[in-house]
Amino acid sequence: MPQIVVCKSCGHTIYQGVELKSAEEVIQMVGGQCPKCGRRLAFSIEDVEIRSS
Repeated sequence: MPQIVVCKSCGHTIYQGVELKSAEEVIQMVGGQCPKCGRRLAFSIEDVEIRSS
């Protein structure tokens, strides 16, 4: 099952893959901001949503 990380603000897919990555690693990969809308990215456990496919 793939991991998908999306921007909370615009819904842009920031990361999608079968290799699990930490939130900090994904944020670092894109320089700390959403490549589409420019929102500053931060990890908050309250914003995590887990769904099965």
